[in-house]
Amino acid sequence: MSVTVVGSLNEDVLVAVDRLPGRGETVVARSAALAPGGKGANQAAAAGLLGGQGNNTVHMVGRVGDDPAGDRQLAALAGSRVNVSRVLRTTGTPTGTATIPVEETTGENLIVVVPGANAELTPDDVDTPSVRSARVVLLQLEVPLPTVEAAARAATGTVVLTPAPPRPLPAALLARVDVLVPNEHELVQLAGEEPGERSPAGLADLARRVTAGAVVVTLGARGALVVPREGPVLMQAPPAVTAVDTTGAGDCFTGALGQALADGASLPDAVRHAATAAALSTTGPGARGALPDDDAVRRVLPHVPAAIPVG
Repeated sequence: MSVTVVGSLNEDVLVAVDRLPGRGETVVARSAALAPGGKGANQAAAAGLLGGQGNNTVHMVGRVGDDPAGDRQLAALAGSRVNVSRVLRTTGTPTGTATIPVEETTGENLIVVVPGANAELTPDDVDTPSVRSARVVLLQLEVPLPTVEAAARAATGTVVLTPAPPRPLPAALLARVDVLVPNEHELVQLAGEEPGERSPAGLADLARRVTAGAVVVTLGARGALVVPREGPVLMQAPPAVTAVDTTGAGDCFTGALGQALADGASLPDAVRHAATAAALSTTGPGARGALPDDDAVRRVLPHVPAAIPVG
């Protein structure tokens, strides 16, 4: 059994601020630090750490620059028990970067990404056994869309797509996706609707308009909404934690979801596992500063109630 992630690897620049700036506003930061990141690599790191005793191999497929930042990203993933043999070097293009101001009082953040080598990942790069034979393939949209489409076509296992950054998705790609994992804002954009507060039932209606496949809508501190292909819509609450930094929590959620699905869990059970892991991941700084391992999640999981049907 294995999980393969096709996606981005970035070097994050984390900037601690008292409050997030508004449009055109300058604020003074308290500190800045480098950390490994990228939606794809974050998902792979989470899945690698949650792989228990090595039962599931996690593979990363992507590109970094031929630079020290690329060295750091590969070392960080390898340290999270991820196979990086399919991460390719791109000469003449730097490793992707992301600048992330983080509000210290709430843990909320803003993210500005420079794709760098991620933009050079091609459809040929993903035509590999680690994609074709994986039990679960995790995809996001920080690499070129044709490459994402090629990976979805090549996959024979369960395909999980995080539609971020959000953009219109071809019907052919959605047809290949088994589980779509947007946050509520991404779901609204995919559905072509105006921003605004929506009830769980309203979000479920949008999900079923976007795709006939299963949808898991991440809702931050409220947990996640499970909209299956068939059956009742469920709301999964997370465990109570004191959030320090929410950067990468959604990526942790998806990495944990993929690992649980690869282990054979049902979608509701996998979401409960993922919501627990994601909550724990917010208790430290950076996208990977507090990624939990399998033991940490299993200690908390008995105290997390099962999902409840949405009225």
